[in-house]
Amino acid sequence: MLQVSKTVAIPDREIEISAVRSQGSGGQNVNKVATAIHLRFDILASSLPDIYKERLLKLNDQRITKEGVIVIKAQEHRSQEQNREEALKRLQELIQSVTIVPKKRKPTKPSYLSQQKRLDSKIKRSRIKATRRKVIE
Repeated sequence: MLQVSKTVAIPDREIEISAVRSQGSGGQNVNKVATAIHLRFDILASSLPDIYKERLLKLNDQRITKEGVIVIKAQEHRSQEQNREEALKRLQELIQSVTIVPKKRKPTKPSYLSQQKRLDSKIKRSRIKATRRKVIE
């Protein structure tokens, strides 16, 4: 059971985890042991609330396929268990990123006084610069 928030959790049966061989250097171990983890999570077939599903599908993330499947590959660690935990943590962070509702922006205008202060400072600055010019006789 992967806990996403206080009220939302993902059952283990919805997360497909498979072990594969890691890429890159690592000596004999890399050729014998499947330590990398491929995690697959189908957004549409999951028990997530509909609003989370919509937001996940709208995300422009390379880990989400066109079919709505999240694919995560973890291979940083040498042990399979650490990579498994890393992949689950990344999935949890991805889903938690859509649980936060962005605040609506309230359009504001600068006050009359702040506009006047800005213009006064510009005038003052231009006068200072004007005194630096050559004096024409």
